[in-house]
Amino acid sequence: MDYVQTVSVSERAETPKQLTHSIADAMSRIRFQLLGGLIFAVAVPALIRGNFERFGDQLSSYEHSLIGTVCALLLGYLIFRKMTVLPGARAITNVIPAFMSSYAVVVAFFFLMRIDYSRYQFLVSFVFACIWFAGLLFLMARFRRPVFSVLPGAQTSRLQTYRGVKWEVLKSREEMQRSPHIPIVVDFRDPNLEPKWERAIAEEAIKGRRILSARQLAESLTGRVQIEYLSENTFGHLAPDSIYAPAKRYVDIFSALCVIAVFWPVMLITAIAIRLESKGPAIFKQERMGFRGKTFTVYKFRSMRVQDESERNLQADKTLSDDDRITRIGRFIRKTRIDELPQVFNILKGDMSWIGPRPETLRLSKWYETEIPFYRYRHIVRPGISGWAQVKQGHVTEVDDIRLKLEYDMYYVKHFSLWLDLLIAVKTVSVIFTGNGAK
Repeated sequence: MDYVQTVSVSERAETPKQLTHSIADAMSRIRFQLLGGLIFAVAVPALIRGNFERFGDQLSSYEHSLIGTVCALLLGYLIFRKMTVLPGARAITNVIPAFMSSYAVVVAFFFLMRIDYSRYQFLVSFVFACIWFAGLLFLMARFRRPVFSVLPGAQTSRLQTYRGVKWEVLKSREEMQRSPHIPIVVDFRDPNLEPKWERAIAEEAIKGRRILSARQLAESLTGRVQIEYLSENTFGHLAPDSIYAPAKRYVDIFSALCVIAVFWPVMLITAIAIRLESKGPAIFKQERMGFRGKTFTVYKFRSMRVQDESERNLQADKTLSDDDRITRIGRFIRKTRIDELPQVFNILKGDMSWIGPRPETLRLSKWYETEIPFYRYRHIVRPGISGWAQVKQGHVTEVDDIRLKLEYDMYYVKHFSLWLDLLIAVKTVSVIFTGNGAK
């Protein structure tokens, strides 16, 4: 879906247009990126190690390290490309997470299999891989900018409001033929699309020019799926990936157990602090709408004062900015997301996942269902502690914002995959450190 990445062309920068075009084309080619990575992040660390060590009986360690760094580089490159094709993914910020994951996987495999390897060689290779790809992306951003030719239309007019992209509006067939390397964006659902333009588009497609749907390009740029209607043309199918979903469940269980083992002191201290500050239980329990429309009890550290029964209504289910019900401890644990830690037990029970649409209260869920068509479709995947809508939009409560949030949720369902979960995980770390989206 990354039309922006795969079809962008170079524009004139500080150097002549022809030179910048050649440089951008060379840097964007996979073989150039991989060849440079193999030389800079595999061959160079091996040569550096060779100058400082006499191998002798360490020859097997040298060969294993060489093979391991090649595998780690290739796996990291695959993860990196899968993450950066998603909208809102800043390529440079994903270099370190992608290659850190791949090198960690290879090192863990070597450790479990008791294969000799050089930690020094792996470390230098990892650092050089990050430097190579980060530098490459910096230069590509300097020499390249996405450019699209668009036909006049309602959908294409909205597209032209997106920043970071240059739009060239076509007014004649001559303008269309003037830049044959630039993709054409068309609103195929526009009833006012004239036959002459349809014939021209068909002719350009025959010549090998890339023709893009305005609706699909908007989805790629915004990370949202329009919810005017649901059909096979929108989703292709109305169920998430059946292969990744079971695997994700096992990862959730294993990681939840690890989190409990590491963070139980934090949870204990937090519970004590909450009880000392205000009356009421340390754990807040609430019925939420979950996977496949089934209700479950969610666990969180209590961050607000205990409410009387008379205060519990639809409006009380909405947490507003600077809500006076939030306690001092509660404000801190909300910003740092510590209040979410008890939900690891929901993950173990199968009620939730680490990543997925936010589970709403029963009252809010029923209200949204009456206001927004297809709202229940978001329950086709397990709700999560973090999710695509949470990292893109933050916490919302108004109907208009919920409609936008649902578009993010639908995008997550449509593109449900390991790569999207990895990107959300990276963005979640940023949210934790910045506090953005907390209420």
